[in-house]
Amino acid sequence: MKSPTRLAELIAALRVLPGIGPKSAQRMAYHLLQRDRQGAVRLGHAIEQALTQLNHCELCNDFSETPICPLCSDSARDTSQLAVIEMPTDLLMMEQTQSYHGLYFVLMGRLSPLDGIGPREIHLDRLIQRASNGTVQEVILATNFTMEGEATAHAITELLRARGIAVSRIARGVPVGGELEHIDSGTLAQALTDRRRCDTN
Repeated sequence: MKSPTRLAELIAALRVLPGIGPKSAQRMAYHLLQRDRQGAVRLGHAIEQALTQLNHCELCNDFSETPICPLCSDSARDTSQLAVIEMPTDLLMMEQTQSYHGLYFVLMGRLSPLDGIGPREIHLDRLIQRASNGTVQEVILATNFTMEGEATAHAITELLRARGIAVSRIARGVPVGGELEHIDSGTLAQALTDRRRCDTN
């Protein structure tokens, strides 16, 4: 039996979300129609408002309702440090640590030639311009430790070092509270490579 056109359109629209397959999209569509029409209206309104009122911050490239986002406008931030991250969710995680007080640049992706994502798609020209403003003293690469994330970090390192800008990379290794028997060998090997001397009193 063929679904009504509008219902089929709703199911297809829900499938654009990451991790949502045909069955999940179908369940969500029926739930919104049958049990939560008010929620569906609120969802539609929120999506419309986000699409019309959110743009990219002119400095950090994160989503913002204003040309310069509140974080970039915060005079208490350390303007000498610039952390480069892949996605806005990474920024939220960095902020949750409460250990970083510098500024950010959000790439909105990572280099992936097979998917057609090159330097232009992740705004490397804007990153270089931001890092070369004379205020930034250190660019901290906080891209993910995936093949694409590492390739992105390497490309950015080459571009910035050629301009005499100091670049560092976040460390990786054994997680806090982790037990060695449960750590994969690659992570443990990296932890050994990145080891540091214990302070002596």
